Amino acid sequence: MTSALILASASPRRRELLAQAGYHFTVQPSSVPESRRPGEEAIRFATRLAREKAEEVFARHPPSSAHAPVMVLGADTVVVCDGEVMGKPVDAADATRMLLLLSGRTHHVVTGVAVVWGLGAAEVAAELTQVTMRTLSPQEISDYVAGGEPMDKAGAYAIQGYAGRWIPRISGCYFNVVGLPLALVTSLLEGAELRMPNQLGREKDLSLR
Repeated sequence: MTSALILASASPRRRELLAQAGYHFTVQPSSVPESRRPGEEAIRFATRLAREKAEEVFARHPPSSAHAPVMVLGADTVVVCDGEVMGKPVDAADATRMLLLLSGRTHHVVTGVAVVWGLGAAEVAAELTQVTMRTLSPQEISDYVAGGEPMDKAGAYAIQGYAGRWIPRISGCYFNVVGLPLALVTSLLEGAELRMPNQLGREKDLSLR
């Protein structure tokens, strides 16, 4: 019996990336609020949320000998610039503010990733990528925000979308900026699989396509 992989995210970008990497999985979005605690630094914030999301979804699947063992993948991405930790903009004005801050500067994208396979059993890590954005004109920002693309993106931009024309260089994992660092995810999934209890001698295999 193979392990069942669940993605605890409604993000179409994470779903596409995980499928692109060849994994079979189902999607069950988490209901955990993406709120940052006072003074919480970016990596701690992203990894905490990733784990909480994965744990919340895992709790919906009590272990049973009648079902395949479950692994849940959670992730959360934030952007950090000039000490400010930015998630998704709350409205158009907030998106404009974020883009004005990022314009002409180098920032960091942090994605926390967690794989949960049991109560208190988890593999958790974070990926960091440095991103440089060219200087944007007020009109460019206004048109971009009006188009709606920034509204569900950390830092109010999508490197894989229209905003890719504004990014002359990155240092680190490109997929991390999109929302899911695939090499790190693979490492965590493989580590979790090795640590899962070998229940009744059942095969544990995440089965690539």
